[in-house]
Amino acid sequence: MITIEALHDQPRAFIERAIHYIWTHWGTEHNLAFYRDCIEHSLTGETDLPQFYVAVEDDRFVGMCALLRNDLISRQDFCPWLACLFVDPAYRGRQLGNRLMEHVQNEAAAEGYGALYLSTTLSGYYERYGWAYEGKGYYLDGSETKIYKKHLV
Repeated sequence: MITIEALHDQPRAFIERAIHYIWTHWGTEHNLAFYRDCIEHSLTGETDLPQFYVAVEDDRFVGMCALLRNDLISRQDFCPWLACLFVDPAYRGRQLGNRLMEHVQNEAAAEGYGALYLSTTLSGYYERYGWAYEGKGYYLDGSETKIYKKHLV
């Protein structure tokens, strides 16, 4: 059975494994410190964001996502963001990505947010789950991304 676990509820060894899992899929050889710093400070902060989640089956990480203030793009006026969504290729096609998105949507709604945003270069995936194209945004390196919005109930 796959469960979705918040990192702030976990023992140190689990958190350490999760930091490396997230960094392995989203980071580069030069930015482990960035991921470690962000995740560790999210665990001790007194604010609702950021939050990190991993999908776990039999003590194996099979997916992840995060709820962030901003996804390092130009649209600082939007908040919060679904970020770092990843599903292990062996687990794709089982609606795990949707479960992770719904989990983050529920967490954001529980904190009182009325909408959630994400940035992506994908086409067609998020629309299947009710996300609407909001416009363009730009990363620090100048590259363009698409921004999607989902209204929360």
